[in-house]
Formats: sequence, C-alpha cells, structure tokens
Amino acid sequence: MTDEFIIPSEMRALVLDGTGFEHLQIRKVPTPRPGPGQMLARVDAAGICTSLIKLVEQGSKHQLVYGWDLERWPLILGDEGAVTLVEVGAELQKTYHPGERYVVQPAIEHAPINHPERYRDGGRGIHKIAVSYTLGGHLAEYILIPEEVLAADCLLPLPSPGLAYSHAAMAEPISCAVSAQDHHVHLDQNNGLAERSLFKGLKPGGVTVIVGAGAMGRFHVELALACHPRLVIVADFIEERLELVKRLFAGRARQSGVELIPFNPSQADLKAFVKEQSQYLGADDVIIAVGARSAIEEAMSYLGQGAVLNLFGGLKKGDEVVGLDTLTIHYKSINVTGSSGGSPWDIARTLQLMTSGEFDPGVHITRIGDLEHAIELLKMVKAQQIDGKAIVYPHRRTESIQAVQAWTAGDEQSYLSKQG
Repeated sequence: MTDEFIIPSEMRALVLDGTGFEHLQIRKVPTPRPGPGQMLARVDAAGICTSLIKLVEQGSKHQLVYGWDLERWPLILGDEGAVTLVEVGAELQKTYHPGERYVVQPAIEHAPINHPERYRDGGRGIHKIAVSYTLGGHLAEYILIPEEVLAADCLLPLPSPGLAYSHAAMAEPISCAVSAQDHHVHLDQNNGLAERSLFKGLKPGGVTVIVGAGAMGRFHVELALACHPRLVIVADFIEERLELVKRLFAGRARQSGVELIPFNPSQADLKAFVKEQSQYLGADDVIIAVGARSAIEEAMSYLGQGAVLNLFGGLKKGDEVVGLDTLTIHYKSINVTGSSGGSPWDIARTLQLMTSGEFDPGVHITRIGDLEHAIELLKMVKAQQIDGKAIVYPHRRTESIQAVQAWTAGDEQSYLSKQG
C-alpha cells in the first residue's frame, strides 16, 4: 500500500459464477493483493464488449475458459478498460510506480503461470489466455495485473497523461480494426521487369468499400480516412447509420481530400455503383464489417485487380462456410484476409492515433453509466438497443444510464467532478 492510494479490503465487481445471465451479478469481493511479481491497478473506466455475451452464455464451455469450474472460481468480467497503478509488487518497484496509467491488451499470448490446476489438463497445451476469462477483468473497482500480462508485453503505457479515461478504455476494440487494416497487403509492379514491392494498409488513392456502418464499421471508416484513399463507400441498409456516418466523418473526409459516400444497397445496386465510381476497375480494398454470408459472397463481384477482401465480421458457428468465386481470386490476384482481435502493438498504435488526433474515440461513445449498470448495458447490447460503445466508471455512482451523442475529455471531467 502507498500513502497516495487507500486500497479497500473489498471491491465491487461484475461476477459470473455459472452459465447464463442468471449467474451474473454485481457483488462485493475481496480486493486482490499483488504478489512480488504482480501489481494492483484502479479501473478508471471500462467498456462493455459484445464478446462478454458469448462468455456469459457459454460459461465454462467457452474456449478461453478452458473448463474452469465457475461455481468454485467465479470470473470477474471486462476485457476493455483503462487503469492506474495503485500497488506494485516488490520485484517490480524499480520499473513501475503507483500513479502510472496503462491499458491492458486482454489477449495474452502466454501459457498460464497462476493457478494451472484450475485449467483443463492442468493448463498443459494452453498458449493463450485472456483478461475477463481466466484472468480478472475490468468491470470491477480494481484489477490484478499478474505475471502473464507482463510476460506477454500486454501492459501498454499511455503516450499522453491527458488522455481521457473513457478514450483510453476504447483502445482495445479500436485496435481490432487497426489490426484488421494492417492485414491488408498490396503488391505493386511498375513494369514487367521490375521486382514486386508490397505495402500494408489500405491503398492510398484507391477505392475502399466498407460494408456495415455499425460501431465497428464506423471504426473502420475513421481509420480509412487516415490512409487517404481517393474514395470510401460505406454500405448499410439502415439509413440512420448512414446519416451518422455523414455527421461524424463528412467534414474530416473533406479535410483529408477523401470522397466519402454512404450508400444504401436497398435503394440501388452496390455492384453497379462501385464499378461506376471506380471507372469500372473495381474496389482496391473491401472490408466486410457485418456477420453476413451474403455480404461476403456479393463482395466478390466488385473487387478490382489485386484487391484485398477483409472478412472482418465473424459468422455464427454453423454458418461459417461461404461460397467464394475462385476464378475471381485466381485471375484478379485477390488477397483474402481476416483477423481476430489485436496485438500489443495494435493497442500502442491505437493510443498513438488517439493522442495525435487522427482518431477521435469520443464520437463512438453513446452510453455512460457505472458498474451497477453493466448487466443492463450488456442486455441492451444483446438486444441491439445500443449503436455505439458504452462506458462505465466503476468508482462513480449515478442513478441512470446516460445516452450521449459523443463523449469528450471535458464531458468526462465534468461528469466525474459531480457526486453520483
């Protein structure tokens, strides 16, 4: 314990002790205390992630839980968050200090170090674990930073101390889109005798099509503008989402010299529109940001020569096999890619984009609440009643969930300065 931070013996946390929402509750649990190679952090803000719904509904059967008995060893949920160190173990005190702010990459590419007996087969053969699954999560007042997080380089410092708690908490979901676009690889050959060169990311001066204007699709739109394609077409059947894309990004697109066109496929043929807008050359980059088989299959018809098709939106189990036009892939030299989550580098890159002003996380936040609202927010996400990201502040009490159009650092400061 330090003189600066008073650490309570108990804390509030979102706990899962079985399978299903009936086993999910906010309750008081002992505040974890760090061992010599561990640290304790205060959770400043946490995000509500759709992946938690799958965890709640699958319980011990979830692939990242590895058969833990949740009745004996309940989970503390929350894979998105921003934290401040409050207690540092004896072995780490030369490197880390209370008061420092971090973001944790929740996907830990490392074998279990702590409690291997709780894992199936004693943890043998496991090379990836995760925060919110077998490691304590952010939907709590405090979070333990164990050896696994440090060994996998998954504790990322904030590049700017002034970054809002809520914005830093958005780093993980945004990093998934950063990772996805980093998987785009284009080959270029100036003439037939030249060696091919390659570059990562969306093609500058090219045509990008993003199918799906939901929360993750809008992440892709904002990131795409920083790559400076000539044209970004955003397709969605929901007109309100297309209007939101206009409101959020039209001004920035003009400043970046990018033409941004929201498009509703129910009103006109997307294939024909892409051909026309690309001078019949086809799109250079296509990102499928919805979980729809038809969207993937239709995308084959508007890919250009050497294009990249990114299957970002996951399909449900049992619906994952799709039909791809192999002749198009063959004769147009198409790269088909996909990714799941991000790496520590993607988190670091996301934090840099936020700090430089190239990405504004605040425009993607649409709900604000506290820890007691976490279950209600999860149910709202499941019912698709939230279009955007929800942020909770574990150390602030408020009566009701607040709907917002955006959430700035100033909004957060004012909110936290008031009593709940």
